[in-house]
Amino acid sequence: MTGPATDNAPAGGEGARSLTADAIARIVRGKLEGDGAAVVTGIAPLDRATEMDLSFLASGKYTDAAAASRAPVLLVAPDLMEAHSRARARIVVDRPQEALLALIPRLYDAPRPEGAGIHPTARIGRGARLGKDVSLAAYAVIGDGAVLGDGVIVEAGVVVGNGVRVGAGSVLWPAVVLYPRTTLGERVLVHAGARIGCDGFGYVPDQGGHRKIPHVGRCIIEDDVEIGANSTIDRGSIDDTVIGAGTKIDNLVHIAHNVRIGRLCVIMAQVGIAGSARIGDGVVIAGEGGLAGHLMIGDRARVGGQAGVFGDVPPGETWSGYPARPHRQSLRASAALLRLVDIIKKLERLVDRE
Repeated sequence: MTGPATDNAPAGGEGARSLTADAIARIVRGKLEGDGAAVVTGIAPLDRATEMDLSFLASGKYTDAAAASRAPVLLVAPDLMEAHSRARARIVVDRPQEALLALIPRLYDAPRPEGAGIHPTARIGRGARLGKDVSLAAYAVIGDGAVLGDGVIVEAGVVVGNGVRVGAGSVLWPAVVLYPRTTLGERVLVHAGARIGCDGFGYVPDQGGHRKIPHVGRCIIEDDVEIGANSTIDRGSIDDTVIGAGTKIDNLVHIAHNVRIGRLCVIMAQVGIAGSARIGDGVVIAGEGGLAGHLMIGDRARVGGQAGVFGDVPPGETWSGYPARPHRQSLRASAALLRLVDIIKKLERLVDRE
């Protein structure tokens, strides 16, 4: 057994997309037990791991899978270090899943476009400005007066509207559309098919139908934001729509006009946020959550999956259910509803006796 790895120890063993158990222990600052020369070339779950894959055990629910796994090297949580396995080496680390974040880049290439200069089919509008090492793939369209910072990568079929600004190091995957009055910060990652800065859903009822409200606000995406595939973010009607720095947005999310989202939020798939909602910093909104307009979600609050939120959520609280309420209340309400079936059956038996 070796002690915890040190920062200045040579990594070793990480040649052409492979790592030894000894090297892994040093990278994740874990404690190695077993054969430090065991080699892995990939990462896989316990049940799918081969004799060349690293895997991990972070929950007691998976001890049987660990015992049957073929993985030669395991990352193991301290409370599970005695769990049975056939692994040649175990690396004890506090949070095995988080430790993988340091290992994945050592074994796999990131799915990032290579960048190949300006394709001959790309169209660059009048007055557009491109920074150093900008890449435009086939049929990319850059509108008049648009500004692309250094190292921006624009994949095939992307449309960057007139006057749009894209910060340095940002990546636009295929078929992304950035409408006019959109600004992207630095290192923004926009996945395929996302539409940013489109008109919001705003109409005034009229005798002849519905009269459209012109949208003249902006859509501002700050630094280090990631936007998932086929998500849509509307620009403001008069105010601006703003997505704070470091926020991560999953696929198929809709964010309506005038919404303001704080820093370092996580918004999961199929969430819908109605107009003029205000989301604080560090908020987590789970999949299919729906937020009504003009409400406030406080800093570090959490909204459960499929929750329907119609009122303000205080900072730091977790709400769930439909309509959303504090999580414990929601659980009690659901439990009471399930018990109601038995109560009704008893009432029916009483009525039948009469």
